[in-house]
Amino acid sequence: MPDAEAARWVSTFLDAQSAETGASRNTRLAYGRDLMDFAAWLGRGNTSFAKADRATVEAYLVACDAQGLSKATRARRLSSIRQLYRFAFDEGWRTDNPALRIAGPGKVQRLPKTLSREEVTRLLEMAGEKGRSASERLRNSALFELLYATGMRVSELVSLPVASVRGEPRMILVRGKGGKERMVPLSSPARSALRDWLHQRDAEEETARKAGHPASKFLFPGAGASGHMTRQHFHLMVKETAAVAGIDPARITPHTLRHAFATHLLAGGADLRVIQTLLGHADVATTEIYTHVLDDHLKDLVLTHHPLARKT
Repeated sequence: MPDAEAARWVSTFLDAQSAETGASRNTRLAYGRDLMDFAAWLGRGNTSFAKADRATVEAYLVACDAQGLSKATRARRLSSIRQLYRFAFDEGWRTDNPALRIAGPGKVQRLPKTLSREEVTRLLEMAGEKGRSASERLRNSALFELLYATGMRVSELVSLPVASVRGEPRMILVRGKGGKERMVPLSSPARSALRDWLHQRDAEEETARKAGHPASKFLFPGAGASGHMTRQHFHLMVKETAAVAGIDPARITPHTLRHAFATHLLAGGADLRVIQTLLGHADVATTEIYTHVLDDHLKDLVLTHHPLARKT
């Protein structure tokens, strides 16, 4: 078990990440899990964050490899350790960063899973038919239409404030990672689904208000501590809807619809920088992975229409 000193290091580091970089709760939880695993491993060797040297960190990464952890997981753990020691150096807890010059295992670049346009159409149609009540069906249709129309992250979608969609806007403001904001456009089907859901949602809110219940500030209210639908709930909903739509649930998560949004835009000729902005990627290199899923039609389109590809 990690000792009290290790817990203090991790807790202080995570607080700083929240205050200084606006790291999300999920990011902080991931850092915390990685660092506490490292702390526990150090404890078994009778050492600590304060005493570990480069060889110790390297030995930990070897141990992670021996456990069968993926390259991506090991790379993430090294990144967490490196950031912890950078913070420790700034705070004067260490005079060095023992993880600074360690070469990570690298990440395996995986092509994003996506869906065909026909599969997306079936999924959207089924979302509007699945639900125990008319209210659930309207809500589900709004969720799926919004996700495919905007490419939002699922955490951004479920926590969307209801105020952001009042007045039937053609674009909405989304708060993404690190508190960064971006504008995303809404398609006609998404605006229509939103309009129907808002009408139903507001009627239910009025009934709840008369019964003495406070109004929710979220577009998709939930009964949990967060006050909005959870990511886990929506994840399960996507799997169930896919199964009913005749799509293998193993192939799809909420993130798959985000990938479909980007892939279909790119296939339609959208600029990569525009897609980067819509997805909220800090670096266009993250967006470039979608160029690997272009079909032959788009490749022919680029070769035919790009000015440098034209014959002189």
